[in-house]
Amino acid sequence: AAVGACAALTNVFICVALGAGVGAGVLVSRYFGARNYSKMKTIVSTSLISFLILSILLGIFGFGLSHSMMGLLQTPADILDEAVLYLRVYFVGFPFLFMYNILSTMFTSIGESKLLIFSSVLNILMDLWMVAGLGLGVFGAALATLIAQGISAVFSFVIFFCRMRRYKSHFDWFDRKELRSMLQIAIPSILQQSTVSIGMMIVQAVVNPFGTQALAGYAATMRVENVFSLIFVSIGNAVSPYVSQNLGAKK
Repeated sequence: AAVGACAALTNVFICVALGAGVGAGVLVSRYFGARNYSKMKTIVSTSLISFLILSILLGIFGFGLSHSMMGLLQTPADILDEAVLYLRVYFVGFPFLFMYNILSTMFTSIGESKLLIFSSVLNILMDLWMVAGLGLGVFGAALATLIAQGISAVFSFVIFFCRMRRYKSHFDWFDRKELRSMLQIAIPSILQQSTVSIGMMIVQAVVNPFGTQALAGYAATMRVENVFSLIFVSIGNAVSPYVSQNLGAKK
């Protein structure tokens, strides 16, 4: 119930990461398709620097206001402390989560998405070990996510850096013009995805006063629904870079 109480709120922050990833990924795909590797590497560098700073600021904001936000959502008193604990551990690892999502989009943009299964499998194994094995409960669930995303983010960054070294070309570490181009794509995507998540957060605030049992049931149901909805989200995530690559290649 405590983890489920945080789900709608964490989804709003994840939408920022996903939307930022879309903004960067579309441009990376386009320049990759056009074989303009200089521009592609500039986009990669600019997005990683910009969004790392953004993720740290959001992480500090979320950590500091965790208790207030869960209070506004009318979280039941008997799980409030555990929900706040989960949320704070989550926000400590938010830069890792953010960068992993950005790098995931980058991998997909250059047609290499098979590596992304690693993080999911690792997260499942860590959850089982820390929650069921070590009995760490809510703290274990949050810590498992933090460690899995941290390892995956570092692992993804190293592999992606090695991939980029294949493309020998000069690039700029930061380009304001390219950042503006990214934001023109990212901001509408963030708003579109966040609108749905904010709607779910309002529903969460309505469910929470019914108590811990109702909240646990609602959270379990949402997990099942997510399995099915992610199928269509994934199809959309695959189509976007595919179209963008072909647009860059003028096909």
